[in-house]
Amino acid sequence: MRVNVGQRLIVLALLAVAVPTAAASAASARPASLPNWAGPQIRMVVAQGLFGQTKAATFHPNDALTRQTLANLAFGLQQALVPPVVAPPTTTPLPTDPTATDQTVTDPASTDATATEPAPTEPTATEPAPSEPAPVGGDVGTTTDPTATEPAPTEPPADSGPTAPPKVSRPDASASMSALDARLVASLGLTHAADEFAKGAKAAGLSVPSRFGTEVAARLLGLRTNHPAAQDFLELRPQDPATRAEAAYSAAQILGFGWLGNSWQTAAVQSLADSFELPALSPWQTRILDVAFSKIGMPYIWGGTSDGTEAPFGVRSRGGYDCSGFVWRVYKLQSYPGERGLASTLRGRTTYQMSVEVPRSQLIPFAKLQPADVIFFGDRGPNSSSAEVGHMGIYVGNGWFIHSSGYGVALAQLTGWYRHEFAWGRRPLREAGLG
Repeated sequence: MRVNVGQRLIVLALLAVAVPTAAASAASARPASLPNWAGPQIRMVVAQGLFGQTKAATFHPNDALTRQTLANLAFGLQQALVPPVVAPPTTTPLPTDPTATDQTVTDPASTDATATEPAPTEPTATEPAPSEPAPVGGDVGTTTDPTATEPAPTEPPADSGPTAPPKVSRPDASASMSALDARLVASLGLTHAADEFAKGAKAAGLSVPSRFGTEVAARLLGLRTNHPAAQDFLELRPQDPATRAEAAYSAAQILGFGWLGNSWQTAAVQSLADSFELPALSPWQTRILDVAFSKIGMPYIWGGTSDGTEAPFGVRSRGGYDCSGFVWRVYKLQSYPGERGLASTLRGRTTYQMSVEVPRSQLIPFAKLQPADVIFFGDRGPNSSSAEVGHMGIYVGNGWFIHSSGYGVALAQLTGWYRHEFAWGRRPLREAGLG
């Protein structure tokens, strides 16, 4: 989320007016009077017959998502996104000579005009061409009777999978946000990709939570949304029960991908996972990134710095961070044995303040970045003034960084917009004399 100093002051003033209403709404985790923020997505999934609903008005978006409803949703998405089966073309006779008076094959050298026996080595006009594909469901190499005048019957189509969603244990228990992401990533056929992200982090010596891979994939797919700052009480942590509204939003995003196995979104995530690798890390880089990676999937909370309940600017939230709050949480609030002065290297709380706390001669250019460096983004990239710096994160190596954005705490690549707007980095570990 990019907010410059002037915009921040304006938003703060607006929030000061909105705080009483927002704080009153926050007294209930899911107030019944809450506007239907996921209305368009709910209408989309209901139109697809998902969630077992026929009317958006009876959807109950603020209710907790149950484990069985989640299983039903994943099954329904797979059914909705399977390409339709195209019936094979019917077998047609080979084209014949339009000048022929019949389809009898005769020996050109023969003078016996009464010969009607077809040549034994040539196919009859009713036999399928050898180059045609075998019928769907039939065995490769199956041929038809040369004397038959009707196409050979095909076998029934092979079983395409279960015809009903699986039954789960404790079906009425609530499903967490991390369980929602894991199930949806699996429904897209990206379980292997999620495993590759986790294995890539572990291969570098990092300890990651069990949800790491699926949370990385879910956020690369854009399955999350950031609620407005005045509604940060809606934001859910990975361990919190998911709401039906959050599930509907994610499902609607997936419906926009197109047929399973044929969407650029899933192919792109799989490609990124296949190549995900981190460089060798020093002990201190490992400590920093262990903490940063442990926060994967936490929500974006404007002004947030906490894993638990807080009320930055008066809006109560369950926990989470904005972009500078995430870096603050990792470097400032985390206790590291033997850290020397690491916690004191970051002094100001905002992105702007942290970006100007070291001399320009100590700023890190893109080509010199190392894991655990703090990185900043500005409107004019390296030519940005300090006032133009509006976003930050932590570099993890090989072109990847971790930050708190509209998708919450997520991994991202330093490509596209991020590469264009990369301003500079700083190295708190060096500033604290730790390497």
